[in-house]
Amino acid sequence: MIIKVNDIKTDLWLDLFQKSEYSSPFQTPEFFKFFKSLNDFSADVFGVEEREELTSLMVVTIQKEKGIKGFFSRRGIIYGGPVLKNKSEASINFLLKSVINYYSSKLIYLEVRSYFDFSSVHDSILDSGFEFVPWLNFHLDITTPELMLKSMSSSRARQIKKVIKSEVKWQEAQSEKDVNSFYEILEDLYVNKIKKPIFPKQFFLDFYLQNVGKYLLIYFEEKVIGGIMCPILEGKSIYEFYVCGLDTEYKDQYPSVMATWAAMEYASINNIPLFDFMGAGSPHEDYGVREFKSRFGGRQVEYGRYIKVLNPILFQIGKIGLKIIQKIR
Repeated sequence: MIIKVNDIKTDLWLDLFQKSEYSSPFQTPEFFKFFKSLNDFSADVFGVEEREELTSLMVVTIQKEKGIKGFFSRRGIIYGGPVLKNKSEASINFLLKSVINYYSSKLIYLEVRSYFDFSSVHDSILDSGFEFVPWLNFHLDITTPELMLKSMSSSRARQIKKVIKSEVKWQEAQSEKDVNSFYEILEDLYVNKIKKPIFPKQFFLDFYLQNVGKYLLIYFEEKVIGGIMCPILEGKSIYEFYVCGLDTEYKDQYPSVMATWAAMEYASINNIPLFDFMGAGSPHEDYGVREFKSRFGGRQVEYGRYIKVLNPILFQIGKIGLKIIQKIR
């Protein structure tokens, strides 16, 4: 076995993708190039090669906040988790231990955000040095709009049916101006309500300009009142990366609900069988967003997250700092 770092042949990469049940848009060459091109961010890709064939691969996105906060927030986020050809314990251990060694003095922690059921390789992941953190999510099987409406809660279905008959429409973003309108709504949500850091505007613009995924925006009276940002793996899955809406200002239009519905309808039109909500919080904590997502009729799954703390002291300082920011904002 040979570990390859940032030197993965595209044909081997794509061949692994076609054969793996753990493929997601976050582990594609396009997403890797996108994240690596961003100012203040970066990415690395690791692959295990055996007899000139990739048996496992993982894109690690390097993230941090701006200014002094960056020193306490340097982290590696692995969206989706490793892409595996088979469930070889040796290959998985070699991949994950190589990643840990590579970042041991560079980052504060590594976090795998699982969007797949890794239970069959769970012990191998733990053996490599990661710890499991319970975390919920919702997966929604995409069918026809009519069947999807029947499967969701009656109140959610009534909201969508009501708005469908109105002047509210959804469509793909057509310009950078559209993306800016989406970002303004999202930024206000994160600063004033969620009170957590958000990627800079350029991240969202580059996502659009590099065509990494889709922005599906909600329009009312020719104004953007909500939307959803969706990485997509054609023919397989669509993901809710960010969603937002002017829900207070446009109560009767339910913009956040319609943004989620836009992704569901887009998937139905384009033969994408799965909608991934990308997280519903810890099962040990109340989480209002979980209730919001549950009413769309998806099935709750607990694939969890895996974390490896590389610098325990800075990790604890960072956690305390985030709590302080949330309280003072």
